[in-house]
Amino acid sequence: MSMMALESSAQKFGEGGTPFLSARRVADLLGVTMTELAGLIGVARNTLAAKGGARKVDAALSPVVRVLTMAGEMAGGEERAAIWFKHQPIPGWAGKTAYDLVREGKADKVLAYLEAVRSGVYA
Repeated sequence: MSMMALESSAQKFGEGGTPFLSARRVADLLGVTMTELAGLIGVARNTLAAKGGARKVDAALSPVVRVLTMAGEMAGGEERAAIWFKHQPIPGWAGKTAYDLVREGKADKVLAYLEAVRSGVYA
């Protein structure tokens, strides 16, 4: 998938009328509370709701949205991607899911895994 296609797919996670990602849309897709989402992306719960925190939240949500978008393209939909993200252990990570790795700040490892799988390498 090209970077342009990835960006256009990620636009569905946007906050209406702003250039920022919507924490509410991501939380709803994942089926988590805003508090759980805040813990996942490493920001304070209050930051998600604060107008002044939009840039910080956007930067923190970006890796999650990239993972969900790439997984959605590969799995055939957002809902399937969300289930995979939360429940499917990633080979080589001791039973950890994408959710676990993102919470540990390793979204880049999840993206690298997805890119490898998309390229035909199965870990």
